[in-house]
Amino acid sequence: MNSECLLKWSKLLEYDFFRLYSQHLMLYSPPTYSGRDISKTKKGNNSDFPVFRKNLYTQEIILFILEQVRLGEKTKNQIMEDYRIPKTTLYKWLEKYKEKI
Repeated sequence: MNSECLLKWSKLLEYDFFRLYSQHLMLYSPPTYSGRDISKTKKGNNSDFPVFRKNLYTQEIILFILEQVRLGEKTKNQIMEDYRIPKTTLYKWLEKYKEKI
C-alpha cells in the first residue's frame, strides 16, 4: 500500500497508521552515534555525513516494554539486548511507571 493511500485511510478512520510503523523503526533500528555535534561522524565511516540516533520513546512504547517485563514475557536483560535500551533508562522507567503497569 502506498503512503498516499495509507494517509487517506488514516484520515477516513481518524487513526494514525504511520505511528505504528515509526514506533517499529525506533524500536528495531540499529545503534548509531547518538551525539549532536554535526562535525563528528561515526567511527570507521568514510562518509562526510553525520550519523544520528534519536532515542525517542513514546508512552505507548514504554508501557509496552514494561508490560513485557511485568508479565514475564521477557527479562530485563532481554529487553536491554533486544531493544538496546540502557540499563539505567529501563530502571528509571520501572520506577517512574510502576503505578501504570
